[in-house]
Amino acid sequence: MLRFAAVGIDHGHIFDHVNGLLGEGAEFAGYCPETSVPALMEQFRKTYPDAKPLDRDAIFADQSIDVICTAAIPRDRAGIAIRAMQAGKDVMVDKPGVTTSEQLEEVKGTVERTGRIFSVCFSERLCVPSAVMAGKLVAEGAIGRVVQTLGMGPHRKSLFSRPDWFFTPEAYGGIINDIASHQVDQFLFYTGSEKGEVVASSVGNFGTPQSPAFQDFGEVLLRSSKASGYIRVDWFTPDGLPTWGDGRLTILGTEGYIELRKYIDIAGREGKDHLFLADKSGVRYTDCSEEPLEYFAAFVKDVRDRTETAMPQRHVFEVCRLALDAQAKAAVIASNPQD
Repeated sequence: MLRFAAVGIDHGHIFDHVNGLLGEGAEFAGYCPETSVPALMEQFRKTYPDAKPLDRDAIFADQSIDVICTAAIPRDRAGIAIRAMQAGKDVMVDKPGVTTSEQLEEVKGTVERTGRIFSVCFSERLCVPSAVMAGKLVAEGAIGRVVQTLGMGPHRKSLFSRPDWFFTPEAYGGIINDIASHQVDQFLFYTGSEKGEVVASSVGNFGTPQSPAFQDFGEVLLRSSKASGYIRVDWFTPDGLPTWGDGRLTILGTEGYIELRKYIDIAGREGKDHLFLADKSGVRYTDCSEEPLEYFAAFVKDVRDRTETAMPQRHVFEVCRLALDAQAKAAVIASNPQD
């Protein structure tokens, strides 16, 4: 039986990792209680009351632990992953997996030397049933050849619940590298592109004057030999919306298009995971809320069989590279919200 531990409980995505692995029959060996968000740790303890708090060094030294999950402060994720891989463990990392190009090269080198798995759990595709269904439809040719993806990732700031590192670009990696890595992953996946390039990108601080270095808006234009992609991410979800963000994805094909309303159908149907498909036969709607997730079962298989069915390693590295490149090249279009 696969055994896993959690090291770095600083973001709520750690619950996706733990729940996903538990759902595939893995054993939760324990967790390191170090955190920058005490309220999150308290929620974690209540959610998994039988899990054991363990010393971090002891976790890495325990040869019976196969996998380390981490949703640490973004700047610390690469270091935790490298240490885990050097200790003979595979790794499941929250996005962004890295915050600098230097970290990416160090992770690549460690993967090559150790043969371990460095998997970034891009939850907006891998943990969203409608996104899983969209992948199946695209693979079946339901909309023909994919021409473009248009991904939007709005988020609510929730300022009073955020730790200090949330407002420091060096810590979270910038809005494009942090949030838009989701949409970069989706662009490569749905267009079937192994590589891409950044055509243009921009960032800004339009509405957070108390934190001048913070970025609350970002956009990216991507291109590959197969398709193009546009991404918009922001921290402007209004308080009146009954969810943290109206995340959407449109996949344009030569014979139709798919739109996902992942978390809410605003002023429409109840619930999440709404998929709309338009083609020559008409328009149809699918409630994808019961569509099973596949990533965690595939990851467990990969750990056991040393395969890459959950996510090719080259895909992970290319998403990281593109997100870092877009962040580094971004033009600043608003830097003083008080102007």
